[in-house]
Amino acid sequence: MSFDAAAQKPIGTRGAAVSRLGFGTSAFGALTTIGGEAIVADAMRAAKAAGLRYFDTAPFYGSGLAELRLGQGLHGTSRDDVTISTKVGRLFHADLSTCHDAASGARPFVMRYDYTYDGTMRSLEDSLVRLDTPRIDIALIHDVNRRWQGDMLEQRYKEAMGGAYRALAKLRDEGVIKAIGVGVNDWEILLRFAGDGDFDCFMLAGRYTLLDHTCVTRFMPECERRGIAVLAVAPYNSGILVTGARPGATFFYAEAPADIMERTRRIEAVCDRHGVPLPAAALQLAAFHPAVASVVVGMRDANDLTQNVAHFAHPIEADFWRELKDEGLLAPEAPTG
Repeated sequence: MSFDAAAQKPIGTRGAAVSRLGFGTSAFGALTTIGGEAIVADAMRAAKAAGLRYFDTAPFYGSGLAELRLGQGLHGTSRDDVTISTKVGRLFHADLSTCHDAASGARPFVMRYDYTYDGTMRSLEDSLVRLDTPRIDIALIHDVNRRWQGDMLEQRYKEAMGGAYRALAKLRDEGVIKAIGVGVNDWEILLRFAGDGDFDCFMLAGRYTLLDHTCVTRFMPECERRGIAVLAVAPYNSGILVTGARPGATFFYAEAPADIMERTRRIEAVCDRHGVPLPAAALQLAAFHPAVASVVVGMRDANDLTQNVAHFAHPIEADFWRELKDEGLLAPEAPTG
């Protein structure tokens, strides 16, 4: 079986739709050197040729630069032909405390968390300007979890539900936004959000992959039950499921620990026996789940796009997935057909 990257799935009930393979633009925020515009333009042309319609971004990526680059890359494309998601929860203001060195590529802004009603409205207005678009299709409350908020988590959660959620729900009711959700890398807190609000989608990063699929027993069934679409982000766990268990391989943006390296080697062995590229298996696993609307991959350039589309379409036989389960490398509950 294989998957069509350009096939679409709906999000919510107000007309939002995403391609099964989504284009994550976090890497655009790192394109600070001369030539970044050309790299983005080539990538966007490749995405259009492949039929991808879903692009995810956030103010956090490059302090607004990813949104700027995406907006530039979409020039000349009909707004009705693409779906854009961005995020709220961080605001940026000019950093006047230091002398900005333009040659360094650093952005002259300072970030602060703000999940209030007014802060959310301002965040979306800023995003519209950077994206050079009249509307956002999907808005996500970003990074309300222990990793980013630490001891402030309960305060941030209360602020997000009383402020950001209220603002986004109002904009959805008014038809300004088609769908709203939350984006984090912890599925447990998403269950809490699901119980406290009316969300169309959840963006879960790095937690439904070949190396981490604990969410499949509780979180995914609950999303199915509630009709909440899942946007499965970071299927490569930041790199190791592309490179394999090689020296310097990264897992969740740090050097992969020994147990992850060993598990990856075992998965690679199954891949070798079945002639399956490791990245193809990593991309396709999440796509099988009926709750998953899109598998979103961070891409930097046209080469990344071409490779990911090919991996998404690579035929994988049922025996491959069966062996992963027999070897204890994949949860029995994970759909694979």
